Amino acid sequence: MAFQQHDTQFRVLSDEELDAWRAIPPAVASDCMNRTQVMNAAIKPIADGQVLCGQARTVTTMVGDCGPICALISSARPGEIVMVDAGGVEDTAVWGGVMAEEAIHRRLGGAVIDGAIRDVADMRKAGFTMFCRSVVPRGPHHGFGGIIDGTISVAGVPVRSGDIVLGNDDGVVVVPLEQAATVLAAAQAHLLKEEGWIRNIRAGVPIPKLFEMPSAK
Repeated sequence: MAFQQHDTQFRVLSDEELDAWRAIPPAVASDCMNRTQVMNAAIKPIADGQVLCGQARTVTTMVGDCGPICALISSARPGEIVMVDAGGVEDTAVWGGVMAEEAIHRRLGGAVIDGAIRDVADMRKAGFTMFCRSVVPRGPHHGFGGIIDGTISVAGVPVRSGDIVLGNDDGVVVVPLEQAATVLAAAQAHLLKEEGWIRNIRAGVPIPKLFEMPSAK
């Protein structure tokens, strides 16, 4: 097996910065990026209530090959989120329970797999945060290789190591690291605006009036 690892040097966010991002739902972050950077609807958490918030580490792998992913799990830092371009293949798992055990041991922030996983019951029991396209018993091999820390595409969204990954029951959104400050400020302002909308609605203001929608004809 051979794989290529790109030299990646990105700004690591402070705990305070990540705490601020934890208050931002993926939907709001996307709204503040012109409703872009949203993974397609097939990518969902393996358990209700799972939440992602951390910086990405990327890996592209050949179909059905878990080798490069294992290499990244072993080198990723605590809190980082493993982002896998597995080609969207749904019938061969590239992640299983043994890999999740190491990710938990290394205190990684979770994983997003554009492809299939298995041993999902074990991951739920262990509390590992996992978003994926599908679940299937067929296991992987580890012989062909891939690329670590390159720019990848995960479920229709470009991802680079260091980008901010947000996930909840709605799905996953990726914020490019160079846009982090601008998007965070816009998202915080948006949440304050939403609080005002909700106050008005609870006071009896109809949504069409609140948003100045055209009258029905």
